Amino acid sequence: MKSRYKRALIIIAALVVIGVAASLILNALNSNIALFVTPSEVAAGKAPKDQAFRIGGMVKDESVKRDGLTVHFVITDLVKDIPVAYTGILPDLFKEGKGAVIQGRMNANGEFIASEVLAKHDENYMPPEAKHALDQAQKNGSNK
Repeated sequence: MKSRYKRALIIIAALVVIGVAASLILNALNSNIALFVTPSEVAAGKAPKDQAFRIGGMVKDESVKRDGLTVHFVITDLVKDIPVAYTGILPDLFKEGKGAVIQGRMNANGEFIASEVLAKHDENYMPPEAKHALDQAQKNGSNK
């Protein structure tokens, strides 16, 4: 085989390997991405279907109800409310009236089934996504 053909085969093989590696990396990254959605967007039907996503806002006052290890509460952006169910141990800083970001999926009954709950870490902090969502919801709610 001539060296020109060997070089061409090596280049083609390298491109195939690079293509396969890139597709595997992109597939792995895509499966780990969780979009952030506000309660108002969920209520409007803009939440991803059959895909995990994050929803953030405030835990509505007097909404936390415990049933063994399952906790039911409501997350709100002060315009729309979304019921949430989480089975597991909540973070110590999780409280009513405080900011939280929850990752999970919507079920057929319109309840958000959480797989992870993140709470703020001190009294001056709110996740930037949740703060922005609350500001947008309040702005949109006052414009109507």
